[in-house]
Amino acid sequence: MSPLSSSLPVNRRTLLRWGAGAGLGVAAAPLLAACGDGGTAAKAEAKSAKVLPATTLRNIGIEADLPGTAAGVPNAFLKYPATPVRATKGTPLKGAKKITVVTETYAPLPTDRSGNAAWKAVEKLLGAEVDLTAVPADDYPAKFSTMVAGDQLPDIFMYPETGGVDNKAAFLKAKCADLTPFLAGAKVKDYPNLAAIPEYAWKKAVFGGRLFGIPIARNGSGGAGFYRADLFRQAGVTNLDQIDSIERLVELAKDLTNTKKKQYFFTGGSVNLLAMSAGAQHFWKHDPKTGKWTYQLEDEAYRHAIETAAKLYKAGCFYPGTVQMSGAQKAQYTDLFKNGKAAYVYDGMPGYLTTGSGYVDAMAAIDKSFDVRPMVPVGTDAVAWTDNIELENTHIKKAGDARVQEILRLADFAASPFGSVEYTLINYGVEGTDHKRDKNGTPVLTKQGTQDTTVQWSKLASAAPAFFSATQPEAARHVHEAYAKLIPMLIEDPTTGYSSPTWDSKGQGSLYTIHLDGQKDIITGRRPMSDYDAIVKKWRKAGGDQCRAEFEQASAKGSK
Repeated sequence: MSPLSSSLPVNRRTLLRWGAGAGLGVAAAPLLAACGDGGTAAKAEAKSAKVLPATTLRNIGIEADLPGTAAGVPNAFLKYPATPVRATKGTPLKGAKKITVVTETYAPLPTDRSGNAAWKAVEKLLGAEVDLTAVPADDYPAKFSTMVAGDQLPDIFMYPETGGVDNKAAFLKAKCADLTPFLAGAKVKDYPNLAAIPEYAWKKAVFGGRLFGIPIARNGSGGAGFYRADLFRQAGVTNLDQIDSIERLVELAKDLTNTKKKQYFFTGGSVNLLAMSAGAQHFWKHDPKTGKWTYQLEDEAYRHAIETAAKLYKAGCFYPGTVQMSGAQKAQYTDLFKNGKAAYVYDGMPGYLTTGSGYVDAMAAIDKSFDVRPMVPVGTDAVAWTDNIELENTHIKKAGDARVQEILRLADFAASPFGSVEYTLINYGVEGTDHKRDKNGTPVLTKQGTQDTTVQWSKLASAAPAFFSATQPEAARHVHEAYAKLIPMLIEDPTTGYSSPTWDSKGQGSLYTIHLDGQKDIITGRRPMSDYDAIVKKWRKAGGDQCRAEFEQASAKGSK
């Protein structure tokens, strides 16, 4: 298991938050009506920096083989630290009563606490019992709905990645602890691992002008998918810098497509790679001079990406049927890539280093000649989207100050950085029982360890990101090199600084359904490119213009 496998899981909902382009599923609509204060209308707002924690880099004394940067390139490790270091002090929860937790999971359910050596060891180090319930991700929105409706929230819980409540700010104000008095500004220093969570992620945890969430943060960018470097080399491309335009990318796609041999360039979606390479914006763009907000579909560069994808589809560059696949079918089109049927697939960077099931390990097991590497947007106009800010937030149920502080110490423990005693225990369990060190000093899970270590501690808060592969050390170098290119290319996501209630409830639900369905229809030829403006009009009428008005209202207030 790697940092990416344990703290950066990829799934269909996460992909949607990474702007998953054509061929992926759509987020579910909100589950519940407005909660909390009798249905008071949610308000657009500018998110004040005064409520944000004073974030800082975390250094517990473990040096990275490939150091990160202050700009956001994560550390990378080519070997696991020989001697883990403590990232918390003493027994952080000594004397605390049992803490209840509910999160989602995409992993198999863990061994019950009574027979789980890793779980017991975590509790011993904490000094308290933690009753953690993990719910399969597809069932989690319904579980959350039931908890809210029955007023049965646990002490700390993960908010659903899709769905939730219509009036989120009102729900949080009514039911959850305001964390501003505990974490804003320099107060976060009492929780040094939480203080290492990037500021951009904390902005997504502000609702109603107060800090209500703890981010499960990510790396800023989810990347641009993965490509077969061995196939690219066969086509004469030994460095991605040689692909200096979308036109060159189109030529490459055609060169590496051979329908007679059932070999294609794309499996799944292509729009995100094409759009970032064209310099298109992510969901929204804000012009601070004019106050104007424009949506992705209204961007001419994005329109060009859709048109280009349609031409590539007509040229036969997509594995048949994969553009139409939903997020629930993700395994089908990613498996086609892993099995050598395509030269490129769009997926989030967390899926790269995951031990066993990630791209590197899975493809090496199929054919050692497969050289899979992270893709980056190409061409002189290329940008990278700030589309991997967070998985979601966790929230603490309303309680007295002492209880809130106890639960924050649990979250701080869960956020311990790579190589620490706490991180090693959470991800690899007890040495000798759950894992053994190989000849390189890398912890390798035992059969029991694979069952013990799926407890979802990582869904309480995020550790400072780091790259490491237990099986393919050089793969961590490939990811580090990719982020060294991606981070300088990042463009701002203005929605981190402003909120729109309509966007919060519909943006990645019903509105994104219109967006994705429309672009898939055009790409596959079910509708002509001339229908593009009609799709934009439908999106605007269904709530897009309301989102725009709310964002403009919020940014106008924020500029005063």
